[in-house]
Amino acid sequence: MSRTTRLASLLLPAAALGFTAVQAGETVPPPKAAPPENPLSLWDGSLVIDFQERLRAEARENNRDFDSTLHDDNDDSWLLNRFRLGFTLKPSPWVKAYIQGQDSREWFSDRPKIPGVHSADGNDAFDLRQAYIQLGDAKEFPLLLNVGRKSLQYGDRRLVADSLWSNTGRTFDQVTLRYETPKLWVDAFASRPVQLKADRFDDADAEDNFYGVYLSTTYVPHQTTDLYVLYRDKSDNQPDLSPVNSIDPRGSGTGPAARFTTIGTRFDSTPGELHGWDYNAEFAYQFGDLWETDRNSKKLQLHAFAAHVGGGYTFEDVAWKPRIGLEYNYASGDDNPADGRSSSFQNLYPGNHEKFGYMDEFSWRNQHDLRLQLKVKPTKNLELELHYLAYWLADTSDYWYRSNGLTALRTKTAIGQDVRTLGASPFAGQEIDFAATYEFSKNFKLQGGYSHFFAGSYLRDTGAHDDADFGYLMGTLQF
Repeated sequence: MSRTTRLASLLLPAAALGFTAVQAGETVPPPKAAPPENPLSLWDGSLVIDFQERLRAEARENNRDFDSTLHDDNDDSWLLNRFRLGFTLKPSPWVKAYIQGQDSREWFSDRPKIPGVHSADGNDAFDLRQAYIQLGDAKEFPLLLNVGRKSLQYGDRRLVADSLWSNTGRTFDQVTLRYETPKLWVDAFASRPVQLKADRFDDADAEDNFYGVYLSTTYVPHQTTDLYVLYRDKSDNQPDLSPVNSIDPRGSGTGPAARFTTIGTRFDSTPGELHGWDYNAEFAYQFGDLWETDRNSKKLQLHAFAAHVGGGYTFEDVAWKPRIGLEYNYASGDDNPADGRSSSFQNLYPGNHEKFGYMDEFSWRNQHDLRLQLKVKPTKNLELELHYLAYWLADTSDYWYRSNGLTALRTKTAIGQDVRTLGASPFAGQEIDFAATYEFSKNFKLQGGYSHFFAGSYLRDTGAHDDADFGYLMGTLQF
């Protein structure tokens, strides 16, 4: 069966789901009375049930190696399914408990069915995704306490986020104390990232400790202003090859030992207050220690920097309400791998998919890119986006890091030469992304997209340099 035929066979069920939703909307008469905000809200909101069913078909070609002469197991098409079921219990205004389970599967691919191995989304049978209790009522008293397993989202999701695109997402076992007033909130938290394990309970990584203080305020007119200090203390995280776990690496690839601090600030304009204009920016600096593998290996002094600036204009009085945006991202790379220091910015726990191109070829590490964006809404429910991106490595003495901020594109040439010694051109390539989203209702939407990567001179200088392609179709049903 050809890859095109196989992709069509995967896309048809998702498309049929969308058409069925349209037909159902045409045949069922509207209710006589307005429905409640959430039909799964019971006992005056004391118990709220939520669920999500998401199905996504993907096809990729040359995304991992840019080499059309090789058949990598990612040069394929597959189907990803994610189901989530959650329960919110709120017996009083100052007590809230939440529990959520998740089942995620990868079908019809040749990749290992282990999350994070060889770029696989993998299988993670129904497991505990979130379970926390929150104490406090900010309307009555400004302090709130949150304890348990929870997703963390801060700022523009560039450093700390639940990965929304990922089929498994990201959560932390955490304790967070929040101070909250109408125009300011401050979080102080201690956490450990949850490790995804096929056929085993997902537990927190005891060797990866993450702490932070994050402040956000609207006191500055027309914008949200954030300040943060983040600290990561991570020991060895080598694969556990014991018999009980021989096919399931311990953790999901969180990298070598590290101990460093990130300080930063972020600015984001308030929507609708600048007559169509918008802007956002973020700047972060890191210092501390990195190790090549575990803490018995060579130690490097870390000093690194990253920046993001962007803005745009929305033509509110023009048909389709087009928005044109321009942004620039930079993250430092290491200019000398042998000097005992590192300036390679560490991307922490990001949600990178929508930040650096939909093909997930880059992270906020050793790169700079320029992106031009165009977004239009031909109808109330339909949104179209077109992005153009150009990429460079910040320093060719460091590697090209993929979306997770850890995996390198290639470390050696075909003849075994370290790519950091080649003096290659820093121009990595260009990418075009197109995406269309149609909301049939507030509970169901269908999204599809296509991306093409034009290989640049860095790829030609270091090995194979064929273009790459990516396409997907995704349906999401949630309440």
